[in-house]
Amino acid sequence: MSIATPAPPRSGSFETAQHDQGTEVKKRKKDVAPTTEDRKRFANISYWAIGWLTMAHLIALTAPWTFTWEALAVTLVLHWMAGSLGICLGYHRLLTHTGMKTYSWVRYFFTTIGLLAGEGTPLDWVADHRKHHACSDQEGDPHSPRDGAWWSHLTWLAFHTHNGDRTAYLKRWAPDLYKEKGMRVLDVLFLPAHIAVTGILFAVGYWWQGMDLAISMVVWAMFLRLVTVLHATWLVNSLSHMWGYRNYETTDDSRNNWLVAIVAYGEGWHNNHHAYPRMAKHGHRWWEFDITWQAIRLLRVLGLVWDVVDYRTAAEKKSAEEAKGAT
Repeated sequence: MSIATPAPPRSGSFETAQHDQGTEVKKRKKDVAPTTEDRKRFANISYWAIGWLTMAHLIALTAPWTFTWEALAVTLVLHWMAGSLGICLGYHRLLTHTGMKTYSWVRYFFTTIGLLAGEGTPLDWVADHRKHHACSDQEGDPHSPRDGAWWSHLTWLAFHTHNGDRTAYLKRWAPDLYKEKGMRVLDVLFLPAHIAVTGILFAVGYWWQGMDLAISMVVWAMFLRLVTVLHATWLVNSLSHMWGYRNYETTDDSRNNWLVAIVAYGEGWHNNHHAYPRMAKHGHRWWEFDITWQAIRLLRVLGLVWDVVDYRTAAEKKSAEEAKGAT
């Protein structure tokens, strides 16, 4: 595949709206508020996010003293489910970019798994990510490395991404999801759901082998799993905008990074993604393996998703359909 310049978004698509938002951003500062400087105020500190992430990291640090093989096995399974199926497929490619169509129950199934990744509610996550695309590495980007490597990776979460009016922020960047009662219900269930999963893991471990395994399950399958999924996702925000190669010329600093692609289940092919945001297939060259894309392919075979955006342009889609029809 040769290096190419991405085609303009199709008229009427969500990406057109994002493109238009990005154009307006350069003209009117109010459309990208709050900027990084706006957010770095004492009054804008998110004590909830700081408390939640600090607690998760402190508990995860006890992992070497609570190790069990059973908990490790459960951790690996839940890591893949939360990171790949929940965040990459559910929150990102399905909700944020509408890269495929599916049944409502399938959509909420993957959204709920994403909720349990600990990265925030679907409303907040989608709003922040859509704003990131509209303002990528420009004024208003919630987490650009141009504002600092550690800022893009972690410290941006210490400050609210809205400017005190969360409802207005959600209606601006995720109006389609905000209208859904189910998404607003999941918004409320973020903390209760995590408490419930923690209780379930503790109960299963205690029933299985007693208190030692119960504690191991909580530390490993809940908190260590949560922290490692978080950092994998954050590497997409930081490392994939600093180091790597580019298949496409884009207006931001997005890069394809093989290490991030491994730990973040295919999300590290980030330059490809920024060139064609709606495209559900993130690996565009033969060596760019995308495990989340493999899950989407399986779901398509099973009839659980359809109209999958696995093409870059309408012409490419037409050519693929013609080739398929000729065989």
